[in-house]
Amino acid sequence: MYSGELEVQAKRKALAVLQDEINRILNAVRDLSSLPELIIKADKAEVKQVLERIKNTEDEVEALRRKITREIADVGGLMMNRENLLNTAYTMDEIAGYITGIAFKLSNIKGATLKKEKIEKDLSELIEQAVDQIYKINEIVRAMGGNATVAIDLAHEAQKMERMVDEKYRSLTIKVLDEVTTTKELMLLKDVVEGIEEMSDKCLQVSDSFILLALSL
Repeated sequence: MYSGELEVQAKRKALAVLQDEINRILNAVRDLSSLPELIIKADKAEVKQVLERIKNTEDEVEALRRKITREIADVGGLMMNRENLLNTAYTMDEIAGYITGIAFKLSNIKGATLKKEKIEKDLSELIEQAVDQIYKINEIVRAMGGNATVAIDLAHEAQKMERMVDEKYRSLTIKVLDEVTTTKELMLLKDVVEGIEEMSDKCLQVSDSFILLALSL
């Protein structure tokens, strides 16, 4: 088999694994979006189940990242853009880690704190923006196997979403600093909001990586 054929096959396998990764990450961030309401309802059993699902998803994503690393290593120097593929897989792994960390900190915030000045509403909107951003990455990966131009256009849309997350993050940060007076709750909530914004930045990195990958396929 020609080295070119090996490279094409390896890229297709890598894209399939990336698709699997982002599907699982999307499920995890959707679970994350359900937490604020569950915390206000004081549904501790469901909160615990959500946290367990998110942690299991992080483990699954890590396993997929190891898989893609092995497959790329098998092809070795024959594959162009292998570093970009690996960086994309590792960054997606980081996104899963962010979701786990955000969920843990959020689960330790009191429902009464989230009720202040509709913080829960703004927080839920911020998380939903992150859900939309990750869903857009899901669309990008699916488009990679067909029309590269479509994938690039979708990546540009994901970049616009990141700017929207930034705007929401700044306004919510001010509200949290103004309304939350308990030090522990303030620190936790501030970490949650910052974690979502940093996760959004990672999503932007993934979008940029897919533009490069689309151009190389």
